[in-house]
Amino acid sequence: MTTLQAQPSRPRWWQHPLLRMVAASLAVVLPLALSMALMEALVPKVWRIAWPNAVGLLACGLGYVLFVRHIERRPVQELAATGALQEGLRYAALGMGLGLVCLAPLWAVGAYTVTGMGSAWPLLKSVPAMALVAGLEELLMRGVLFRMAHAAWGTRIAMGLTTVAFVAGHLPGSQIGWLGVAVTAAASVAFTAAYLRTGRLWAPIGLHFGWNYLFDAVFSVPVSGHEVNGWLQATLSGPAWLSGGAYGVEGSLGALLVWSLLALAWLRPRGGVPYQRRGPVSG
Repeated sequence: MTTLQAQPSRPRWWQHPLLRMVAASLAVVLPLALSMALMEALVPKVWRIAWPNAVGLLACGLGYVLFVRHIERRPVQELAATGALQEGLRYAALGMGLGLVCLAPLWAVGAYTVTGMGSAWPLLKSVPAMALVAGLEELLMRGVLFRMAHAAWGTRIAMGLTTVAFVAGHLPGSQIGWLGVAVTAAASVAFTAAYLRTGRLWAPIGLHFGWNYLFDAVFSVPVSGHEVNGWLQATLSGPAWLSGGAYGVEGSLGALLVWSLLALAWLRPRGGVPYQRRGPVSG
C-alpha cells in the first residue's frame, strides 16, 4: 500500500503577483547589498578593485536561484548551466556587433573622433562591472518582472510593464532625452525577445553586457548618460539625434533603428503564427 505525502502548501502571499515580484526582487537585491556592505567593511579600499563586482554578481544570482528553488519550488531552467557560456558569448558578440553598427557611421562622418589611447586596464576592469550591471538588470527585469507578469497577465501586459520599468530605471541623473527614452524602450523589448526566443536569461544578459562593455571599456562613449574612461580616448560631437549627446550612442537615431529592427525581427510572426518560445514561461 502506497502512502502519499502531502505537498507543503504555498504561503498566502503567493497568490498576489505583485507581492511575488517584490519578494523575488528582494531575494536578488538584498544578497548583493549585503555582500557589498561586508566587503566595504572588511576589505581595505586599495584591495577592492574590480573583483567585488564579480562577488556581487554571484550573490544576486545565488539569491535568485535559491528563491526559485525553495519558494517557487521548480528547477531554474532559465539559468541552466548547460551551454550557458557559449550562449552568453554568442549574444555578447551580437551586442558588440550592434554597437559597432551604430558607431561606424558616427566615425565616418566625424561625429566620433578618437583623440588618443589610454591604458588597456579598462578592458579587464570593466568585465565584472558590466557583467554585474547586465546580470542584475536582467535578473530583475526579465527573470522576475517579465516572467511573473507574463504568467499572471499575459505577454503584452508583461512586455509593456517591463519596458516601462526598464526605462524608468534609466531616468535618474542620465540626461536622457526623448530619443534616449525610445532607444532604451526598444532595447528592453529586444532583451525580452531574446529571453522569449531561448527561454533562458543568458541571452539577454549576454546581449546587454556586449553592448555596454563595447562603449564603456573600448570606445569611451557614455553608457546611459554615465561617464566612462575606456581604452580609447574619444569625443562625440554633432547634433544629439546623430551622436546621442550626453546620453551616449544609446540616445541616437541610429541606435533606435538598430534596436527596433532587432526587436521586430525577433517578435514577428512566423508563417502566420505568433512566435512561440521554446520551453514554458513559468511564474
